[in-house]
Amino acid sequence: MLISRKDSLLLVVDIQEKLAPAIFEADEITRNSVKLLEGARHLGIPAFVSEHYVKGLGHSVAAIRDATSAATIFEKIHFSCASEPGVLDMLRATGCRQVILTGAETHVCVLQTALGLLAAGFQVFMVADAASSRTPANRQLALERLRDAGGHVVSTEMVLFEWLEKGGTDDFRALLPLIK
Repeated sequence: MLISRKDSLLLVVDIQEKLAPAIFEADEITRNSVKLLEGARHLGIPAFVSEHYVKGLGHSVAAIRDATSAATIFEKIHFSCASEPGVLDMLRATGCRQVILTGAETHVCVLQTALGLLAAGFQVFMVADAASSRTPANRQLALERLRDAGGHVVSTEMVLFEWLEKGGTDDFRALLPLIK
């Protein structure tokens, strides 16, 4: 199954100031999440950014904050975004059935969100090169568990190219710098 530009939304989970320094490959997951936020903004794809317990973990890192001009940012206290009151309704209001998921920590908030979204009837695509944990082992276990539960594991480029569908268009030329 391909990711559809018309039927997908982006959800970036908890890439925050006080958590990011402890995350394995934090710079890469931040960079790739920013690419997806920028691609979503250009293509008109709904984008959301969660911030878990801001009082303790701070806000999203600067690069994420800078890329969120068209994104909805919400604070949460539940590990799973899907368990936070109002979030499922907010996502459903977009009319999209596919959720492109990135963030930290893969084995906690991202996985619990993914499992909650699957249970709510969404198709979930976790972006492996835009999601991580403090340890590579926890990240890998989360990816495997998501796949076993019926979710899809994809890469940043897979998402961007599936959103674009074809080359030679103005959208393709606009997003090409994100890919190079």
